[in-house]
Amino acid sequence: MDALRWRELSSWLDQLLELDEDGRLVRLREVAGRDPALAAELERMLAHARDSEQFMAQPVFSAPGSSREGTRIGPYRLLRLLGEGGMGEVWLAERCDGMYERKVALKLLRSGLAEPGLHARFARERQILARLQHPHLAQLHNAGIDPQGHPYFALDYVQGEPITDYCQHGMLPLDERLWLMLQVCSVVAHAHANLVVHRDLKPSNILVADGAVKLLDFGIAAAAAGEPRAFTLHYAAPEQVRGDPLSTRTDVYSLGVVIYEVVTGHKPYRLRRQSDSEWERSILDVQPLPASRRLLQGEAGMPVQPAARRLARRVRGDLDLLLGKAMAKDPQQRYGSVDALAEDLRRFLDGRPLRAHPPGTGYRLRKYLRRHRWGVAGASLALSALLAVSTMAVWQARQARQETARAQAMQDFNIGLFDRAASVRHGHFDVRQLLETGQQRAHAELAGQPLALAEMEGVIGRLYIGLGDYEVALRVLDQQRTLLQAQADVPGALQLEAVTQRARALRMLGRDRECVAHLQSAAHIADQQQDLLPTAVAGFASELAHCQAPLGQVRAARAAFIRALALYQRGEGNPRGIAGALAGLAGLDADAGLDARALEGYQQALALLQRAAPGTPEAIGMRRQLGQMLARSGQASDAAAALDQAWQSAVQAFGPDHPETLVVQRARALLALQQGRRAWAGPVLGEVRDKLALALGPEHREVGLAEHALGELAQADGDVPGRLSHYRNAVRIWRQPGQVALLPQGLLDLGEAERAAGSPARAAAAWREARQLLIAQRGIPSAAVRQLDLRLARLPQPAEQMSPATANN
Repeated sequence: MDALRWRELSSWLDQLLELDEDGRLVRLREVAGRDPALAAELERMLAHARDSEQFMAQPVFSAPGSSREGTRIGPYRLLRLLGEGGMGEVWLAERCDGMYERKVALKLLRSGLAEPGLHARFARERQILARLQHPHLAQLHNAGIDPQGHPYFALDYVQGEPITDYCQHGMLPLDERLWLMLQVCSVVAHAHANLVVHRDLKPSNILVADGAVKLLDFGIAAAAAGEPRAFTLHYAAPEQVRGDPLSTRTDVYSLGVVIYEVVTGHKPYRLRRQSDSEWERSILDVQPLPASRRLLQGEAGMPVQPAARRLARRVRGDLDLLLGKAMAKDPQQRYGSVDALAEDLRRFLDGRPLRAHPPGTGYRLRKYLRRHRWGVAGASLALSALLAVSTMAVWQARQARQETARAQAMQDFNIGLFDRAASVRHGHFDVRQLLETGQQRAHAELAGQPLALAEMEGVIGRLYIGLGDYEVALRVLDQQRTLLQAQADVPGALQLEAVTQRARALRMLGRDRECVAHLQSAAHIADQQQDLLPTAVAGFASELAHCQAPLGQVRAARAAFIRALALYQRGEGNPRGIAGALAGLAGLDADAGLDARALEGYQQALALLQRAAPGTPEAIGMRRQLGQMLARSGQASDAAAALDQAWQSAVQAFGPDHPETLVVQRARALLALQQGRRAWAGPVLGEVRDKLALALGPEHREVGLAEHALGELAQADGDVPGRLSHYRNAVRIWRQPGQVALLPQGLLDLGEAERAAGSPARAAAAWREARQLLIAQRGIPSAAVRQLDLRLARLPQPAEQMSPATANN
């Protein structure tokens, strides 16, 4: 039966099945008068539906999902059913072979199904997932065959919600919704680059967890050449409904539908009745309602809210055009690729002209004026353009003269500084002496050019940060701040750089609350400059995330890292910035116990950095974090190689006593301790603690981490008093404001040490405090809280809570 005939039959069946028996007979007689063959076919289908009614009421598989709870499949134990589809079930499962602990989403065939074709589809999905590697894709961990000979595979367990629900529940602004969709576009483009068409993009396959997207379910994905017809109708492209060959533009259409729903909260078609045939008719023949108009229609019988009107004004024009092109009926009229769709999404967010818009000077001028908000109200467009261009020319000329003078002053100053230093020291520089001399000369020679002086202070402050002299750096950057506050017209780039570097110095000193407050006081500057200076704003957002994470502000930190990543990716991109944001997100994953995702994030960030900027100092920290994750995952030899390389690079770049070098050395010593090399690890850990306290101060969080490491050393030695002493020191340091993110782990380990020392009451107190902090940071359902509850339940009750008879025994 061809597609046209089936659509006709399907439409009639929908109508007939909605009628009672008498009504069906009347309608069938009408059809028979016009088309006897059609009426006969409809009668056969109706008879078949009646005969099969009882059969269709029974499940097609014999074993209910709940009966499989607790079943072991490969190295996994099934915990509970998460969902099921036409061919498969997805279970929450845990690793139970003792190798390591991990919760996964285990996908396997539904009970009782053993068709060879399903096995082939399962195998194809496994192969597709094995060759796709992307931070926004649920990654494949393992695969195998269950005891019945059926295939299974294990994926990331994503605790998120569909992207549409996440946007609606969180009442996210439009820009944040579109940033999420840019993440979706990036992973779909990655699949297309690997010659895979997803074919079933829909909100239930796009989950958001902690502000990051995860794409799921490649069960009907296919090679770009095409495979059998399968899809979810509401998000299907016209060629899928017709049964025509598919291409990457099929996914472009589905992405357009999802973006439409994410923006408006509604699907793009208003149906006359809810039926598959009506959906097919709309997809094939009806033009989607522009998103701006759908927003103004609101809900039936309800007035349109002011927020919806404001959103409609923002959507009208460019975003309507973008969605219309993405959802064009003819695949050739759509965006040629997901990358092209994503490029126009970024252009919309930046206020730049869309590639999809017909070229025209007027359109580009309007976009330029709107982006920079220099239009003059009440004047004609021509006059507005003339005034804006004239104003811009005058302003740019003045700014150019100022920038040229400042740059020349900076150049002359730097050349003179290094020439004199070289003549005094015969080409060998003492860097700290050079910076002290430079600061003195800057105040003498650049006193008449306050912006040049402020910029020089910023350069000196950054260099002190690089040297690990964070207190000195903060003093210099405070002087820069005072200079800039006295100026009326400071370039945006200089403002953002100054704020970001001062925040960085505060973070390095462990003063994270001050860091966040300082950055938030300048958030309006970042918002104003985002279109003009995306890279500078990305650095600002990344620094904010780094300061929020130690405070336990996980959701805010993740959102800030995602913002930084999106801004770094604009235009030509910034590989170092992108790598830093990816590493920041990986760090949040590591703190949340998502080891596999964190490991993958660090590997991706380091690979990007090594390709784009090999040998940069940022690679040292990333390699250290990668080594720590490898050690945590049981890959000791790989961890040792990564940490040794990080240490050698740190010594070469910073010297042996720099804080970053000492942190790497601590990680190496902890790994050595795990490997049984106590004789080397013990002295090194003590030396690292003492040097960090000298460099950073005795109350710094890194000193707390060093005390915690010494507690692990004491535990390995069986030194109970030493273990308690070091863990108590770590907890004392981490109780300071701004270090609360580290406190739960410290309390957990202190509680265990108290229990081992025979003090269950102190153990319970530490664990209860840790539990409160974990709930505040992660919520009650977290695995860490549940494990802590089990620990508390196993503690012996205090004597006063026992019966007298029990207490006397």
